[in-house]
Amino acid sequence: MMINIAAEFFVVILKVLWAILMAGLKWFIRPKEKSVAGQVCLITGAGGELGRLYAKEFARHRATLVLWDINSQSNEETAEVVRQIYREQDNPMTKEGAVGGVEEVPPFQPQVYTYVVDVGKRESVYATAERVRREVGDVDLLINNAGVVSGHHLLECPDELIERTMVVNCHAHFWTTKAFLPKMLEMNHGHIVTVASSLGLFSTAGVEDYCASKFGAIGFHESLSHEIKASEKDGIKMTLVCPYLVDAGMFKGCRIRKEIEPFLPPLKPEFCVKQAMRAILTDQPMICTPRIVYMVNFMKSILPFEAIVCMYRFLGADKCMYPFLAKRKEAMNNNEAKNGI
Repeated sequence: MMINIAAEFFVVILKVLWAILMAGLKWFIRPKEKSVAGQVCLITGAGGELGRLYAKEFARHRATLVLWDINSQSNEETAEVVRQIYREQDNPMTKEGAVGGVEEVPPFQPQVYTYVVDVGKRESVYATAERVRREVGDVDLLINNAGVVSGHHLLECPDELIERTMVVNCHAHFWTTKAFLPKMLEMNHGHIVTVASSLGLFSTAGVEDYCASKFGAIGFHESLSHEIKASEKDGIKMTLVCPYLVDAGMFKGCRIRKEIEPFLPPLKPEFCVKQAMRAILTDQPMICTPRIVYMVNFMKSILPFEAIVCMYRFLGADKCMYPFLAKRKEAMNNNEAKNGI
């Protein structure tokens, strides 16, 4: 018995080393991207800046888009952007492959569908998911992108805003996954993407509700990944996206130490999404942008807490959210004054 365990342990060590080697090679040799042409891609929070960029990228890869957002107007604006991309792709002047002036007929015509959904309400999610199945078909790619931030210190944050942050940023992933995963399991085909944050790997002061929600989303994603692996459904892929601060307005005003900031500037949304798309299309399990986030997460796991505090203070990361919180508070006070509250 001990010999069998020793032999199995030796095989495990070899597999671990092989996995590390293959992961390292992917840093230098870019894997081939898969095609998502003709597949149904559902994006939550599609009316926001990041959601719109994801929609544009998947449209360029000729996926059929299903756009979910609570804001009808911004969602329709994203849909129009997507339609324009489709029209440009179908333009014979821009299409490749025409021979002797004869245009090739595209094998399919991708479309875009919009739905007004509050992902924080499971009844809304389940009912709209059923509509999607009837009107569009089964979802192949689920991009859980919707997110909110309250912008208050914990003791100043109304309970309902804390609950809203947790529901939209974390609980909604449960509802969308329960709605679309069964068919993926049946077909052994699909891809679930969790757009989280570096603040789901390591936290900072002043955004307790946001950090908790992103930690929860990452925990959900990792547990679900293990469950899918345990079910031996190798056709279903999972990708976790953890970007550093994105210059998309959500955390406007957030600042680290000014001497350090040139080396760690906020990410451009376009760069962030392109990096995530590369990971999704190559079935990469996790993408942290920039790569230094991997190192910070590793150091957080092995260093004493007081050592982490020292590093945070050196980088100016311990109170980096305070300017953002102050701006949000000022904006709210101005609105209250205007409304006579």
